[in-house]
Amino acid sequence: MKLLPESKCDVMKKMILMLAVVVVSATTFKSTAQISVNINLGSQPAWGPAGYDYVEYYYLPDIGAYYYVPTRQFIYLNNGNWIYANSLPSRYRSYNLYSGYKVVINEPKPYLRHSTYQVKYAKYKGVKGNQGNNNSNNKYKTYKSHGNGKGHGN
Repeated sequence: MKLLPESKCDVMKKMILMLAVVVVSATTFKSTAQISVNINLGSQPAWGPAGYDYVEYYYLPDIGAYYYVPTRQFIYLNNGNWIYANSLPSRYRSYNLYSGYKVVINEPKPYLRHSTYQVKYAKYKGVKGNQGNNNSNNKYKTYKSHGNGKGHGN
């Protein structure tokens, strides 16, 4: 079988088809990238500090516990083990989540470096109001606490 040379029209059709595939692929990639932006503003607890569009963990220096925002669970030490729970244990029943100091930590599993955070934020034990932000570049932002002052760990 003898192959015939492609006409200019056939070459143009192939080029247009290839261009269409590239444009569709680029649009699909861009849409996917835009969808993957993570904002968890709606899932943050009412007692959390205002002004953040994303929070992974709160560290609560008054009680040495953490709150993991994506699963809405507290993480605290109990007999040398880290416990994940929907509420704080009874030993913290008098702790007020609205007025206690909270540090935003956007790093994976900060409780595994608990001694570091415990030392770094020891000066905030008993402090009410302003909040610290420990983001990846270690700059701090302060925001006033909000809430009705009646929130408790239980």
